[in-house]
Amino acid sequence: MEPPAATILLVEDHGATRSFLADNLAADGYDVIEAEGLSEARRLLERAFPDLAIVDLGLQDGDGLDLLSDVRAADRIAGRVDPDLPLLVLSGRVSELDRLRGFDRGCDDYILKPFSYHELSARVRALLRRTRRRPPTGRIRVGSLELDPLSRQVWVRGQPVALSKKEYALLRALAGEPTRVFTREELLRGVWNFRAMGTTRTLDSHAFRLRQKLGQGGDRFVINVWGVGYRLVDGGLET
Repeated sequence: MEPPAATILLVEDHGATRSFLADNLAADGYDVIEAEGLSEARRLLERAFPDLAIVDLGLQDGDGLDLLSDVRAADRIAGRVDPDLPLLVLSGRVSELDRLRGFDRGCDDYILKPFSYHELSARVRALLRRTRRRPPTGRIRVGSLELDPLSRQVWVRGQPVALSKKEYALLRALAGEPTRVFTREELLRGVWNFRAMGTTRTLDSHAFRLRQKLGQGGDRFVINVWGVGYRLVDGGLET
């Protein structure tokens, strides 16, 4: 079975260059989504979930370097952008310092303009090969509970469940290793970035609301392990 076509986000404000690349990438079998500037690229990153981005640096509404930084700084648990997204810079900034800045901000490859499309295509294929060796970031299923790490959507028995950002982040942390007991300290550090634990009830109040929202059909997913922390089960626990 052939793998699904990769989706490439093309961020380029020069119309002729963007059209040339979009046409050739589409002819090579990729799904291409296009952005003229920084703000549009940020929106598409959160909604289209591309497999790779080709980024020009000199954009009309900002610097492409800022987009690289945004991606690499994305929240792996609660965010809608994959911080490991392959990033290929395509730029007319040709100095060594410019290239170093690109790599410092997180790009995986840097191609200078004017460029050879055949070389660019080969480098895209190489980056995607590396990406497909990474563990998949597809939907996570625990019993009748299902969540999508990229879109941050959650379903129970096929019905969508609306969660706040922190409720989702807590669920995502627990779903990373179902049935494992996570200590309060682990969750407060990982989800809330707490350094001193104190006597906060933040975790307990969020866990309570999360348990209520996921259990409207009678299932129990979020279990309090007294004196230790919380774990996620498949929803069929006896009351």
